[in-house]
Amino acid sequence: MISALLVRLAQTELSWLGLSFPEGSGIGVDLRRLLFLNGIKAFEAAARGGSFAAAGSELNVSAAAVSRMVHLLEQRLGVALFERKSNRLALTSVGRAYQSGLTPIFDALSSLTAQVTAASSARVLTIGVGQTFAMRWLIPRLADFRKGEPAIEVRIATGGPAVPFGDDWSCGIRLGDGDWPGLVAEPLFAGDLLPVCTPRLAAALQRPSDLRGPALLRVAHAAADWPLWLKAAGITRVTARGPEFGYYGQALQAALDGLGVAMGIRPYIDDDLAAGRLVAPFALTVPKGMRWYLIYRGFQAGQRDFAAFRRWIIRAATAEPAVRDKALRAADVKVLQHRRAVRPGPSHRKAVRES
Repeated sequence: MISALLVRLAQTELSWLGLSFPEGSGIGVDLRRLLFLNGIKAFEAAARGGSFAAAGSELNVSAAAVSRMVHLLEQRLGVALFERKSNRLALTSVGRAYQSGLTPIFDALSSLTAQVTAASSARVLTIGVGQTFAMRWLIPRLADFRKGEPAIEVRIATGGPAVPFGDDWSCGIRLGDGDWPGLVAEPLFAGDLLPVCTPRLAAALQRPSDLRGPALLRVAHAAADWPLWLKAAGITRVTARGPEFGYYGQALQAALDGLGVAMGIRPYIDDDLAAGRLVAPFALTVPKGMRWYLIYRGFQAGQRDFAAFRRWIIRAATAEPAVRDKALRAADVKVLQHRRAVRPGPSHRKAVRES
């Protein structure tokens, strides 16, 4: 049934292009029907988005208009693509097969169009990435990428976990489990957790139980971070009750300003540790259970500019453990220096005893 449907689509597409074939050519003789592009676009968007409303928002038409176009497409094809149930759409087996073939076709068409216009336009690489990752890791390293690829114009698009993969994105960088349907996901970094604070504050933190004292800075969308680390450290009577922030970047800035101890996540904290702006008062790192991934549509793999960026970021990610270890060693030195500075000297201890 599927092969017959594909033949029918091929016939209508060739007819739309003004081509014809004689009888017995294997293509068939029903070449007069026009390809219903609007209906196909409407169906693919509704199947991908899960509703006529989502498709209408994407295509800038009403949900009713999408429904009508899909219904006309079903009439032309002679098959049902959706089962229309109360409050939801369900793809039929034919609809699932059709959508799985259409989405990469539209992606490839978009890529082909970009390649055709590339000769007369700037070489643009658009990266969808969250604000904190962009500010704390990617942007400080972009100069290195630009040294090797000065002709590529890099554009940073907002791409946090709740933001869908943009149609104009070349790739994205995202924290998760690696499962994003329709996208290739290549691991970059482990999302390890590690408390961080200023050297001055760390001087008073000799053991994890000392965390009862300072404010423990929290991130709203990562409420499990502190309990996860405290449990691994064997601490049961400490609860994170400090100020709460919307993003890791805000919490880390608060830690830099001496407001308390933040739960850092790699690689956000590595540059601050290396520079000594923040230190890790305890050596224990705990896996968050997620990794950072480079995500992209499969057809992008062969595109020159994306391939250059992919090589660069994978190389940078591979070098990150050495950078991280160096940062931790530098942080350990800072902590020891501050602890020695606040530790009472012999004469002070003698005076205390005599008094």
